[in-house]
Order: sequence, then C-alpha cells, then structure tokens
Amino acid sequence: MTYKMVSDSFGHGSAGGIRPVRHNPIMSARRMFVWVLCLLGGATVVAAMVRYTRGVEADLTKAPASSGSVRLLKDRAEIPTFVATDLDGRQISTASLRGKVILINFWATWCPPCREEIPDLVALQAKYKDRLQIIGISQDSGSVESVRQFVAEHRINYPTVMSTPEIEALFPGVYALPTTFVLDREGKLAQKHIGLLNAAVTETETRSLAGLAPEIAVVYTDDEDKVRVSNAAQANKIPGIDLSKLTPDRRAEALKALNSEHCTCGCGLTLAQCRVDDPDCAVSLPIAQQLVEKLK
Repeated sequence: MTYKMVSDSFGHGSAGGIRPVRHNPIMSARRMFVWVLCLLGGATVVAAMVRYTRGVEADLTKAPASSGSVRLLKDRAEIPTFVATDLDGRQISTASLRGKVILINFWATWCPPCREEIPDLVALQAKYKDRLQIIGISQDSGSVESVRQFVAEHRINYPTVMSTPEIEALFPGVYALPTTFVLDREGKLAQKHIGLLNAAVTETETRSLAGLAPEIAVVYTDDEDKVRVSNAAQANKIPGIDLSKLTPDRRAEALKALNSEHCTCGCGLTLAQCRVDDPDCAVSLPIAQQLVEKLK
C-alpha cells in the first residue's frame, strides 16, 4: 500500500492529510505503457527534427552564392571567335556559343592549382550546362595522349583543346596558370582571373552574366590586368628565362622547380613569381638561369 497527499482544488494539502492509496498493477502497467509511448513519440519528433535540420543544411550547402555583389569589367573588349579541335577530334566554335557564358581556362596537367580547381569546374559545367560552356586550353608541351588520359581520369566534362599561337594571340597576358577568361553572352571579356579560382565567386559571376540572378549587385571595375602571380598561380612564361631548348619533359620539370623554389632577394615569392613580378630583379635571374642550365 502507498500513500499520497490529498490536495484541495488550489493544490494545497487538504485537512484530510495523508490518505492511503491501494496499488493497482493494471493501472501501473497502463501508465508505464503511456510513458514509453511518449518517450518513443518524443524520440520520433527529435529524429524528424534532426532529419529536417540536416536537409535544410544540405540545401543551403547546395544553394549558389547568389546574394551580395559581383565585380565585372566596365569596358568589355570583344574577343574574336575562333574554331579549335578538341582532344576527341570534335570542332569547337565559339561563334556557335553566343548566348552562353563562356569560361576559357588556360591550364596544364603539371600545375597543382589547375588540378585543384578542376572538380569545381566540372561541377559548375554540369550544373549550368544550358547557360555555360567551359573550354579548357591545355598548355602542356608533352604528348596529346598524356593530356587525353588526364582528362579521362579526372572525368572532365567540358572540351579541352591544345594551346596554339592563334588562340594565345586572342587571349594575351597568360603569364601564369591557371588563367581564366570569363566571356559574357555576347562574347565580350567580362572578367579575368589569374590563379586558383574561387568556386563561389565563379558561380556568382556565371549566374549574374547568364541572367539567372538579377538580385546580385554588379560592381563595374576597370581592367586591372596585374602581372603579379597570386593565388598560387604557376608561372609558365618567365621573363629572362629561355625554355625553348628544353625537351617537353624537361621544360615541365623546369617550370615545376621555378614555381616551387623561392627567391632569396627577400620578396617571399618563388623564382617564377619574382621574375614575373619584378623582371629587373638581379637576384632571381641568375638563380633561375642556373636551375634551367642544370636541366639541359
């Protein structure tokens, strides 16, 4: 037998004091059953809330960075159209791409930041295939087959063509890799990036130029084509250094070394970066020349 305090209607103990209450095992079992159901129901609600929260977080992660602003060139030069043959033998004509945003991405298989940004470019091409066309311009000096194998291994879903003097003449100022030219739907240069691309910025530019996000504020800027190599870009044309006498493999090896070994002039840059940023540097030139001479 158990006891409980008998309360009045206001919740205070009554004059009756403690009154004996007989234990009813059936009622206790029912209360236990209800209590378990409440617990299970609460757990279900909590689980549902967790699933909902995770779903919202996933959606936010997938959502493009469509708010804020984007910096685009105020005076846009029209880039002449060109026709090139990709690694699979198909012709690529930029004239047929009018109406789409075009990303011309100069890269090389030996370039670490180039390889790092490829997954983002693949995802961007897949997401905006109806509004965007990326074209990779390989700066590799080795065999076409090695580039084709690299493209297959990394499942690159946009056409890749080998660089030619004609293409390079249309896009001057490729002093480092990767370098990406962003063309608007009329084929005019809207922005240029030297070095590793910022995936969120590139997507915002794409959405703005494609007319998919009118809420994005456009900040128009002048063309400040800075030669300095930044964002871990890999210099591929180095002032004062002649790489033409090297074999393709040795040239790639020299570029890797020049882009990894640092200058001792106090600039804090690699030899390649220092040469591009300051061609008159008397310290980086002999060091770079000596490095290349060893590879001949």
